[in-house]
Amino acid sequence: MKVAIVHDYLIQYGGAEKVVEVLHELFPNAPIFTTAYSKTRFPEYFKEIDIRTSFIQKFPFLDKHFKKYLLFYPRAIESLDLKGYDLVMSSSSAFAKGAKKDDRACHVCYCHAPMRFVWDYKRYIQNEDIGAVPQKILPVAIKWLKKWDLRTVNRVDYYIANSKYIRDKIKRYYNRDATVINPPVNVKEFKTSDRTEDFFLIVSRLNAYKNIDLAINAFNELGLKLKIVGSGPYRKALENMASTGNIEFLGRLDSEALKEVYSKCRAYIFPGEEDFGISPVEAQASGRPVIAYGCGGALETVIEGATGLFFKENSKDSLKEAVKSFMEIEEKFSKEIIISNALRFDKSVFKYKIKEFLNNKYKEYFKIE
Repeated sequence: MKVAIVHDYLIQYGGAEKVVEVLHELFPNAPIFTTAYSKTRFPEYFKEIDIRTSFIQKFPFLDKHFKKYLLFYPRAIESLDLKGYDLVMSSSSAFAKGAKKDDRACHVCYCHAPMRFVWDYKRYIQNEDIGAVPQKILPVAIKWLKKWDLRTVNRVDYYIANSKYIRDKIKRYYNRDATVINPPVNVKEFKTSDRTEDFFLIVSRLNAYKNIDLAINAFNELGLKLKIVGSGPYRKALENMASTGNIEFLGRLDSEALKEVYSKCRAYIFPGEEDFGISPVEAQASGRPVIAYGCGGALETVIEGATGLFFKENSKDSLKEAVKSFMEIEEKFSKEIIISNALRFDKSVFKYKIKEFLNNKYKEYFKIE
C-alpha cells in the first residue's frame, strides 16, 4: 500500500502538527505533502522526512505573513501531485481535505476542525488587528472559501474527528459521519514533581481567539501568580493587559523546560473554547489539575472534581470563582487519578486506533475479504 500524508501547511508547530508527526511514525516511508514548510520552526525529526510543498513555498515573507496568502491555499492544495497513491491520509483544519486524489485511491481525513475562520468567523477574528481594507475584503473571501469548503467535502471517503465536539460539527456543516479518535499525547514522557510552586500556568499560541485576555483580567484581580508560555501575534497586547506584577510571560520553552513548568504549577488554566485541546492533557500527564472553560473539547478530557474544575461562563468573574473553589479543595486532587485519566490519550492508544480504523476502512473501500 502506497501512502501519502497531506497537511494544510507546516508553518507553526502545534497540536495538529504533532498528529502529522505521529502519522508519519506509522507510515515512515510516506511523503508529507503540504502547501508550505518552515524548516526552522520544527523539531529535528522533520528534517529526515520527505516533505513536498506547493508553489506557495516560493512566496516572500512566508513565516510571518502566511495568513495573508489565504486565498491561494485552495489552489495550492489542489496542485499537489498525489497520483499513484493507494491511501491519502489528510490532516486538516482548513485545506488538506480538499486535496485531489486518484480515482481509485482511498482518502481518509483526520479533521481537527472544519475551517475555523469560515464557520466560526466572528470568534476567530475577534480582537485581531485587521486593517480597514482587509475588513471589507474578508467577508467576500470567506464566502468564497465556504463554497470551496463545501464543494470539496466529498473528496474525502472517510472522516475521523479529533473529538465528539468536532464530530458534531462535521455532521452539522458537511452532513458527513465521522469516527472519533482523540489526538496523541506522549503522556509517558511527561514528569511529575514532588512539590508544586506558587503559580498557575497557561501554555498556548498567543492568538486573540485563544481567550487568554480573560485569564489575564481574572488574575489581575485575583493577584495570584500566572505564568504564560508561548508566543504569537497577540503577545504585546496581552502584556499590556497584565497591569500587575503577578503575570509573567515566558515565551517559547524547549521540551524539558516545558515539562518542568507543567509539573510544578498549582493548576493549569484553559480559558478558551477549543476543538480538543492537547495542553490540558499534557498538564494532566504531569499530574496537575486543570481549570477549564466548560465547553468544547475540555469536556472530553477533564473530569469535574477528579482531574480539574470547570468555569461555566465565558467571563473573568466565572473563572475567578473557579480558581477560588479550586484553592479550597486543592489538596484533594490525586496525581495518580489525574495521570490515569491522561493515559486515555497516550500516543500508543492513538496509533492502535488509527491502525485499526485504516485497516477496516481500507478493506471496506477496496472490498477486500
